[in-house]
Amino acid sequence: MRDQLDGWATAGFTAVKIKVGEDHGARLARDTSRVRQARAALGPHIDLFVDANGAYGAQQAINWWRNLHDSGAQVTWFEEPVSSDDLAGLARVRDAVGADVTAGEYGYDLTYFGRMLAAEAVDCLQVDVTRCGGITEWLRIAAVAASRHLDVSGHCAPHAHAAVAAATPNLRHLEWFHDHTRIESLLFDGATEAVNGTLTLTDAPGNGLTLRRHRAEQFRVS
Repeated sequence: MRDQLDGWATAGFTAVKIKVGEDHGARLARDTSRVRQARAALGPHIDLFVDANGAYGAQQAINWWRNLHDSGAQVTWFEEPVSSDDLAGLARVRDAVGADVTAGEYGYDLTYFGRMLAAEAVDCLQVDVTRCGGITEWLRIAAVAASRHLDVSGHCAPHAHAAVAAATPNLRHLEWFHDHTRIESLLFDGATEAVNGTLTLTDAPGNGLTLRRHRAEQFRVS
């Protein structure tokens, strides 16, 4: 893990995310150890995010974060500390911890995100353009988030998000998910590398991507 974190830091990324919540929250000591090791590897100037994928209960997440905070391992982003369907639990954790509580990556329409926002469940809304209903729905969701003075964050598939993200005033950041960038670079012209934590758009039309049909053909299943 240290080598991976060193690589992201050297590449100029200003924030790095790691997973916690192993065995559905049954290995809290290991989660804490991972975060402390990551914090030590990154140093004080790079933000550290954690993603529990809904592994904890609300009180468990609160207790774990407090213990982590008391140990001096600063975390600024606590993603899905509880299930994203547990809006009351998300709101409870949000009220109790100092990190931004985030969720929304599974959202599929404006109504889903509207419920999450009405519950005051998150500090930043995660939106995935490949799941939420596309570019038009993304813009609607971002506008509703802005009406509540909240930012949005693009979840995974960074090149699929880049154009609409650039047109979103309340964008906080775009996730650079390495497995997705490998696929995008394989299958599309127009996929570029992030430099010093920044993705620069090309001047190509539309979303800037052109399918490499000869590459995609090898994955045809019917």
